[in-house]
Amino acid sequence: MKNILFAASECVPFIKTGGLADVCGALPKEFDREYWDVRVVIPNYSCIPEHWRNQFEYVTHFYMGSGTYIPSKYVGVLQYKQDGITYYFIDNQEYFNCVVPYGDLRYDIEKFTFFDKAVLSMLPLIGFRPDIIHCHDWQAGLIPVFLKNEFQADSFFWGIRSIMTIHNLKFQGIWDVKTIQGLTGFPRQLFTPDKLEFKKDANMMKGGLVYADYITTVSDTYAQEIQTEYYGEGLNGLLSARHFDMQGIVNGIDYNVYNPQTDPKIYVNYDKDSFRNKKALNKERLQEELGLAVDKKKYMIGLISRLTDQKGLDLINHVMEGLVDEFTQLVVIGTGDPQYENMFRHYAWKYPDRVSANICYSDDLAHKLYAAADAFLMPSRFEPCGLTQMISFRYGTVPIVRETGGLKDTVQPYNEYENIGDGFSFTNYNADEMLHVINYSKHVYYDRKRQWNQIVDRGMSNDFSWNASKFRYEGLYNYLLGE
Repeated sequence: MKNILFAASECVPFIKTGGLADVCGALPKEFDREYWDVRVVIPNYSCIPEHWRNQFEYVTHFYMGSGTYIPSKYVGVLQYKQDGITYYFIDNQEYFNCVVPYGDLRYDIEKFTFFDKAVLSMLPLIGFRPDIIHCHDWQAGLIPVFLKNEFQADSFFWGIRSIMTIHNLKFQGIWDVKTIQGLTGFPRQLFTPDKLEFKKDANMMKGGLVYADYITTVSDTYAQEIQTEYYGEGLNGLLSARHFDMQGIVNGIDYNVYNPQTDPKIYVNYDKDSFRNKKALNKERLQEELGLAVDKKKYMIGLISRLTDQKGLDLINHVMEGLVDEFTQLVVIGTGDPQYENMFRHYAWKYPDRVSANICYSDDLAHKLYAAADAFLMPSRFEPCGLTQMISFRYGTVPIVRETGGLKDTVQPYNEYENIGDGFSFTNYNADEMLHVINYSKHVYYDRKRQWNQIVDRGMSNDFSWNASKFRYEGLYNYLLGE
């Protein structure tokens, strides 16, 4: 039996702000229980819904300090078992009593430093010795550093391997050296340019990338892109140096949660054989619910996103008037930067029958939009993996994407001459190029309905379940364990 521990800042169904939570919730369930014991550890946030927290069981507690800034503090360990997976929760009221998991960066750095050391400290006490600790994003970045330095004094930890997975390189956990030294207790010699030091500050993500035995990221193209200056966020030199110990493994989605045949959240269920008649019924019901013009002939474009610069929303702003012509509707779901929230509100006010701005995150509404929309727009500046395009395929909704990161790896652009492809894409970060491709997709939708339906067919036949990626992770784990 091989033991794997996932360490992360979020995990469905307990707490979610982004795709990282989906990965940590879905991937562990995919491994064959006969050979793999995969467990997950996250903080015990007070904002985890009560009906979960009431079921957590006490395992143990101890006291632990970390550096001069974190004196001896209480660490509780709780557990909960579901679908054959054991989840651990690190409990400390002072750090994890919160309305949302992230807030003030200085405070986040302190609480995740505490979390990282607590994850290692609890292992001898709970009777679980992982062969590999799989660390996700900067919040878990100090685990490989603690493991290879302070914890090597204890023979329990000898030979435990670590993997660092980059979900989004933009967020790295950077603060001044003096503070991070005070929080971690690391000796001065760890804060050099070949270790944790980064442009005179200290960087938690970099620490993980230096000390982990292996690095993965969430798509093949993103793994290549982050070795270049444009996408590398200042760490491209380090990532290039480690490219032999790095690979991209594309994320999957949970095919039980996202299934138009059985999804209880959509108006009318359908499948690959019945989408031609039934998908449009979802569109009409959503148009009605959102107060848009009810007309199944309208071309409905969906957008579900964090409303930030990364997502290419400035491109949309640039061509919005051309985008929402009399044949087109745009439905937006998301929250983020006030400038983009207000931009979409403005256009919803200006074109109430064409634009619906839902400045919120609603999972129920998201499912309805996946089922109702004809196309899904993702013009990202960069996109490590992206799950939205995979979910779109599942619901017979055609993605229109910029060719970057995981979008390039998962969407095959439509080629009218060979009649292949399952989506539409554009190459340059350019608003006119994006609008041109959107207009081309409309032309296929209206004037070549048979080809359009074949594009949908191909998309719905894709397999982006976790099944394919799981084998790559198993291969990686075996490689690290020398098997």
